[in-house]
Amino acid sequence: MMNPAKWQLLQDPDGTYQVVKRLVLENTRQYMARYGLAFFFMALVAGSTAASAWIMRDVINEVFVNRDPMMVYVIAATVVGIFLVKGAASYGQMVVLARIGNDIVATLQKTLFRRITEQDTAYLDEKSLGDLSVRVNQGANDARAVMDMVMVTLGRDVLTLVALVGVMLLQDPVLSMIALVIMPPAVLAVTVLIKRVRKHARQQIVSSAKIMSVLQETALGARVIKAFAIEPFMRARMDAAVDDVRKQADKIAALTARTSPLMETLGGCAVGLVILYGGYAVVELDQDPGAFFSFITALLLAYDPAKRLARLQVNLSKSLVGVRIMYELIDDKPVLVDQDGAPPLEIRTGEVEFKDVDFSYGESPALRGLSLVASGGQTTALVGASGAGKSTLFALLERFYDPGSGRISIDGQDIRAVSLNSLRRQIAVVSQDTFLFDVSLRDNIALGCREATDAQIEQAARDANAHDFILELPRGYDTPAGLGGANLSGGQRQRIAIARAMLRDAPVLLLDEATSALDAESESKVQSALARLMKGRTTLVIAHRLSTVRHADRIYVLDRGKVAESGTHADLYAKDGVYRRLCDLQFQTEAAAAGQKKPAAE
Repeated sequence: MMNPAKWQLLQDPDGTYQVVKRLVLENTRQYMARYGLAFFFMALVAGSTAASAWIMRDVINEVFVNRDPMMVYVIAATVVGIFLVKGAASYGQMVVLARIGNDIVATLQKTLFRRITEQDTAYLDEKSLGDLSVRVNQGANDARAVMDMVMVTLGRDVLTLVALVGVMLLQDPVLSMIALVIMPPAVLAVTVLIKRVRKHARQQIVSSAKIMSVLQETALGARVIKAFAIEPFMRARMDAAVDDVRKQADKIAALTARTSPLMETLGGCAVGLVILYGGYAVVELDQDPGAFFSFITALLLAYDPAKRLARLQVNLSKSLVGVRIMYELIDDKPVLVDQDGAPPLEIRTGEVEFKDVDFSYGESPALRGLSLVASGGQTTALVGASGAGKSTLFALLERFYDPGSGRISIDGQDIRAVSLNSLRRQIAVVSQDTFLFDVSLRDNIALGCREATDAQIEQAARDANAHDFILELPRGYDTPAGLGGANLSGGQRQRIAIARAMLRDAPVLLLDEATSALDAESESKVQSALARLMKGRTTLVIAHRLSTVRHADRIYVLDRGKVAESGTHADLYAKDGVYRRLCDLQFQTEAAAAGQKKPAAE
């Protein structure tokens, strides 16, 4: 779940100008020509609106006062022309701005996703799907909304208001001053509304992210939900999150809507004062009635852009919350980056060494001064109880994290001093939790090497004992794997993962209990595939079933983040230490499960 206290930009409620400035500067340069076209159309709209107010003077004076029949046709044709220009310009403005807005959303979403893929594993571990989804989707769309508000305000509303105020001043400066008395109270009232809207907009975003998090948990934990019949519990969580979003949206809508009665009331007062004074001037002082009606028309037409301008700050405050959290993601720099001029990793024998390595997840220590060596071209097994630090070693070797202290090297090269891309290209992984993407099996295997040919992909599948079952599928290699590999069995997923590792042909291989959840038949096929994959590579194996690592060249027994023992299976079993106790306990448990006595294997 997101913690809004961590969102530094949200703690800067007065930074509206800076956020808007950054957004506008970053998103106008490439659209300068199109924005110029949009502004041209908006200027035509503003000019047409002002002209429709100005021509009211001639309508009153020439048609109703002077009763000139020829002017009726001239003025009617002019009015039609004015509104034709206004309609065409409005259409052009909307189309141009819509296309710019769509492009801005697409560009920002690509930038945000690229930033997500650049982030460290530790960063992604802290973020929920809801958090990231809100930043990518709502953030980008809020950025578009802000850009539209700024550009339309600067172009259409400001230009229209300036043009109409110009008409008002030219027709009657005194009446113009009377009409503008509504400005100070309007500004004061809107300022109060802005603070309250900002508060509810923040809470709405947090609740929206919670909705996405509950959806994620429901999709990923569907089997657990069904097995424990906790659908009512999940529905209650979703209902609470949805209700909170609705409540915040209702409050924002109510606050935003208050600008309308505010402006209606103040505008009505201004129009009433203008009619009072203007009517007196026309009736008692014999002033030009056409000028008065032209002024009234300009004032009434100015009402809509003035109302939008009054609501602008409120709407900006609501949308800028999403823009701020979007920029937080863009501005978060990954911690694990290449050093300047980092050379590629050069593999000779593939020897892996951990020397005095300390590492903690937050305040929880995972490794404590751990040292071990995995010789090149040999199989090294890591065994120990859950939480001993085995998976942490793999994560550090792939440099998902950096150790707090100590050194990790491959063939004597500190992995922090070589380029990340070259390091990870030299390592292949097959884990117990195989993840396949919702693309074809061919594409899933090709992730090991994007340049591979179809022949190479199929050969990797044969080596992984996957080719035959793939051909039995309705679409063969073009069969979609499903989200996470949902269309395949556990053994099939493992063999696809092995084929992927085969294709990668990396000199360092990491196996994280790759057969732990398989039945006997599937395990046999996977084991034979693994045997081919391990040949000639530096292989590190995490094993919970100790029977699978008896033939490892070296076994390290981990206990509470340290190496407790090391040696071959025979040496360690003969010591009568931690490893032997683990073996005896596991073999006795397996024998009991099988319903027969079975002596500990030596």
